[in-house]
Amino acid sequence: MRGAVLAALALALAVLAPGRLLAQEAGPAPWRTLSGAITRADYEHYHEVPFDLPEGVTRLTIRVRYGKEQHTVVDLGLADPQRFRGWSGGTRDAMTLSVEDATPGYLPGPLPAGQWRLILGVPNIRLGVEARFEAQVFIERQPVVQSFADRPINPAPGWYRGDLHMHSGNSDGKCLSQAGEKVPCPVYRTVATAAERGLDFIALTDHNTTAHYAALRELQGAFDRLLLVPGREVTTFQGHSNVFGPTDFLDFRTLAPSYAEAAKWMDAVKREGGLVSINHPGAPSGEICMGCGWRIDDLPEGAVQAVEVVNGGTMAETGSAESPLQGFAFWHKLLNAGRHVTAIGGSDNHNAGIPLDKLGAIGTPTTVVHMEALSLQGLLDGIRAGRVFIDVQGSRDRLLDLSATSGGQTAAMGGTLSVARGRAVRFTAEVKGVTGGAVQLIIDGKADPAWRKGIAADGSITMPEWRSDGGRHWVRADVGDGSGALILVGNPIYVEPR
Repeated sequence: MRGAVLAALALALAVLAPGRLLAQEAGPAPWRTLSGAITRADYEHYHEVPFDLPEGVTRLTIRVRYGKEQHTVVDLGLADPQRFRGWSGGTRDAMTLSVEDATPGYLPGPLPAGQWRLILGVPNIRLGVEARFEAQVFIERQPVVQSFADRPINPAPGWYRGDLHMHSGNSDGKCLSQAGEKVPCPVYRTVATAAERGLDFIALTDHNTTAHYAALRELQGAFDRLLLVPGREVTTFQGHSNVFGPTDFLDFRTLAPSYAEAAKWMDAVKREGGLVSINHPGAPSGEICMGCGWRIDDLPEGAVQAVEVVNGGTMAETGSAESPLQGFAFWHKLLNAGRHVTAIGGSDNHNAGIPLDKLGAIGTPTTVVHMEALSLQGLLDGIRAGRVFIDVQGSRDRLLDLSATSGGQTAAMGGTLSVARGRAVRFTAEVKGVTGGAVQLIIDGKADPAWRKGIAADGSITMPEWRSDGGRHWVRADVGDGSGALILVGNPIYVEPR
């Protein structure tokens, strides 16, 4: 009897040519679609729906839909050619697996070529009912940036606040156990603390590993107001960089201070659509901080997209966001060389238990990014666009934006104006959450008092007129509080000759 049922199901299954996704989904078309029918003859049986996976697949995703007429229930599981890969029962209708991470209930690991089996269990179907099912199979042969969230956390455009540098017990993050001992800190403590802080996104960036990705994928569903970003700190003898987006292994073993050596991981990040940000470039390298200072000087255009200008760990040690150990000098050097590189900040937190009002706590500093939607792609696009500022103290409400107008042209932070020699440019800073401080324009790395203006209240602050000399320049804004301490760091508007 069971053999007849399996034979009937096999006849009902069809491998269809790739088509469009189900109406409620978005993205590329499936690689294969498996379909069939379930009847009362399948009640309390398990059936294996085979499909052949080709060589070189880096990620496998399966999305299943079936008719739920009269309380039909189908449980899901998966097996590869060698072993059982997981079971989600009736809890989920989709699963994704890669070497580094997998949907909860499923095992990450290599995706071997050969016959895989989608397992369908049927705990309930009534007499006379036929339930059609469809399983869409998606594969990736080349690694690409991969979100842990199935959809944007928030689809609305706006300013979103987050922390782009922190560590868990998957590398050198430690926190206190119940007995008060320092132990490797589990991922969930970092995520829960970020949620308590009210952040919109975080990148957990453990050193040279992707071991934390499975935990982040598991936690993303529970923390559905907080975007969990795939990140890691590529830690080399020649300097440290955060990488955002890619989830596959990157060969970090850079043995010389040259781009020729670093290209093996930097080029992979670019190819996959991710971002590279140089971390704490002003830090020394040596026994105090091994490999921390950046020593690769021959980076080509486009190799890096961001620089960590304010590091919370350094701020905790020096008490200042303006220490020479921060990244301003390195960043300004790149800008003066004509590079369009976005300044970001990160707490570099190694202990999720640090009180939130202390320097180096999660969210201090906060990076604030204008995104089209709170999603991984929204974050990557927002950093590339450069409409980003750093809230040094990690407030929840401060704002800094900069716009420029000239001859009918308008540009915001990260944008470019083409200006002829002698033409005037008017810069306007939008500041909120600061009173008693001042806005300072930084022009080609110099803070001339002529372009400094006090802040009386929230709103727009129009700066004195600036005239182009026909050359290439960059202009950005900083905000200091009433004591003169730096509290907001803005990104540039680029002025090009016309």
